[in-house]
Amino acid sequence: MKTLCKQIVECIIILLILSGTSSLNAQDNNGEYITISGVVKDKSTKKRLEYVNVTIPGSNIGTVTNGDGEFLVKVNNFVVSKNVEISHIGYNNYIIPVKNQSISDVTVWLSPNANVLREVIIHAQDPRSLVEAAISKISSNYSPKSNLFTGFYRETAQKGRRYINISEAIIDIYKTSYGERVDKDRVQIFKGRKLLSQKQSDTLVVKLLGGPNLSVYADVAKNPDILLDLESLPYYSFRMEESTTIDNRPHYVINFQPQAILPYALYYGKLYIDKENLAFSRAEFNLSMDDRNKATRAILKKKPFGLRFKPLEVSFLVTYKQRNNISYLSYIRNEVRFKCDWKRKLFSTNYTILSEMVVTDGKEQKEGIPYKVAFKSNQSLSDKVEDFMDEDFWGAYNIIEPTESLESAVYKLKKQHD
Repeated sequence: MKTLCKQIVECIIILLILSGTSSLNAQDNNGEYITISGVVKDKSTKKRLEYVNVTIPGSNIGTVTNGDGEFLVKVNNFVVSKNVEISHIGYNNYIIPVKNQSISDVTVWLSPNANVLREVIIHAQDPRSLVEAAISKISSNYSPKSNLFTGFYRETAQKGRRYINISEAIIDIYKTSYGERVDKDRVQIFKGRKLLSQKQSDTLVVKLLGGPNLSVYADVAKNPDILLDLESLPYYSFRMEESTTIDNRPHYVINFQPQAILPYALYYGKLYIDKENLAFSRAEFNLSMDDRNKATRAILKKKPFGLRFKPLEVSFLVTYKQRNNISYLSYIRNEVRFKCDWKRKLFSTNYTILSEMVVTDGKEQKEGIPYKVAFKSNQSLSDKVEDFMDEDFWGAYNIIEPTESLESAVYKLKKQHD
């Protein structure tokens, strides 16, 4: 965990507060494709469901629903299966049959998996032993070969409720075998775009350094120093919670909390472990704010003199998807909330940094991404991509559909540039 804080500072969620082309190895961008769009809702509560997996069975193609529960997935004609599978934690999977034509505005009603939700927890099962067993099986449960994935990455910065920075990109993600260290895993930007606020009052700009590398360093199964370090387990207490389902498979749910006082901040959260093969399918964790000074040291690298910084929340969501009994990275979400104010000013300003990455395609590949073209931890995505351009910028590539609020923010920021 000590290494974790060091890697966060250097690689994942560094906050720098300032005054003032690769070969994409995914679906053919030139081929014809159909689109399937819609919204996913809970059948019982009618509530829209966010971050739901939307995949094409038998392929690596997929995306997730946005914060409004909406999705749009593009399927090239060379893909044999045209069914779309919708899956979410605690729900039965749902299949959308698709012919060779696009489908728009479909409403998917997911039903909770009641059988597992009623299951009685077996308290005799030691949760820490389960976590240790799952860690020991990572090399066999996750890909034993190197892979090159296509991903969509988006990061936004908000000042209060107003967006001041929107950056997004199609990225290549190279991952070696899960039996190897994370050192050779790299990210390369294929194409991207940005919108920055032009208002004078937004000269205090928040930048996310190394943002797209989130897909490398926040992969808890591949990078044990993030969370699943055997040497750090004694610093936590573990508790079994009620079981749930993910992709129609029963899962243990294990809650963990810090039980040690260390020189650096620890995490609390939940781990979801497949009952059949003990694979980690989901990890939700937050940086402890019990000691604000420790939390600040974990996330803040640089700030102007006289600026006061107060962290409010640092949270992660990491999910994996099984194909042929092998787990692959699927989705990562990271949110950082904090307050800033100047010593001579009475009121502080709330900021929110949100970054998320979804794997949209991929294949096995031995050849990696050369270091000289890889995205570096000291680089900012907004400094590496161009301004927003045409409406069909992404073409056939799958992305996370923007929410209604994000679309509104894009419109407002574009007006500033006109």
